Amino acid sequence: MDEPATRPRTPLPPRYGPRQRLPAEIVERARAYPTGPQIPVPVRDAATVVLLRDGADGVEACTLRRAATMAFAANMHVFPGGTVDPADNREDIPWIGPPVEEIAHALGAGPALTRGLVCAAVRETFEESGVLLAGASPASLADTSAPSWRDDRRALEEHRLGLAELLRARSLALRADMLRPWARWVTPVVEPRRYDTRFFVARMPPGQVAEADGTEAKQLEWMRPVTALEREEEGAVGLLPPTAFTLAELAEYDSVDAVMAAAAIRDLAPVMPKILITDGEAHLLLPHDEAYEQA
Repeated sequence: MDEPATRPRTPLPPRYGPRQRLPAEIVERARAYPTGPQIPVPVRDAATVVLLRDGADGVEACTLRRAATMAFAANMHVFPGGTVDPADNREDIPWIGPPVEEIAHALGAGPALTRGLVCAAVRETFEESGVLLAGASPASLADTSAPSWRDDRRALEEHRLGLAELLRARSLALRADMLRPWARWVTPVVEPRRYDTRFFVARMPPGQVAEADGTEAKQLEWMRPVTALEREEEGAVGLLPPTAFTLAELAEYDSVDAVMAAAAIRDLAPVMPKILITDGEAHLLLPHDEAYEQA
């Protein structure tokens, strides 16, 4: 698959840009990556959802600390999400919200992939946080308080149940209208696992409770974006660059309403970071950086 073209993006606010820390394992892989023309690992399509709520001191985002045993981003704080499964683009998945073609335009994807991305976003969010973006109508939301929902969540995680079957059994439909496309990030070429990930933002459904699944994610925290970035700077929290960048962007908004309104005019041009090693130091480069094209 060809690498996506990149366009300049809004830079990080000044207080966050210079201090972005790269995880040590990423730095080591960048240093070990062979020089000269290489064939990068193919990317896999993925979706991530930033669940948001209005807290006493402003917007709060839901983050999950991944288990230490995970092959990708172990111990890092991430947003719920994962790769698109073949069953995610099934046309029989009940759907409420904008037509697939309308969302496809925003995501820069075809109808089948768009359906897969939205369904993966909803499925992975439910698997990892227990939050289900679904309802019986455009004016209703799923009530996931009954104990039987835990069984359904586990069955979905273990692939014993599909999203289409879950929704139909519960007389629900996927609420695509609750998701807003926010960004698109592509893993750098130095990584052995690479993803083309669409980031969505969504309001936390009232009445539902978010909790880590205990397997892939060991801890769930609601944090103000600024707090998460400050904790990362102190070394208390590990953030991948796309997560840190997204949190820095969200720190500029005072309410979930403001975030959702901003999502409507976002530029979803794909962003693929580069890692430049100079004088033994690793530097993260984004498309708006002057040295990006020369790296």
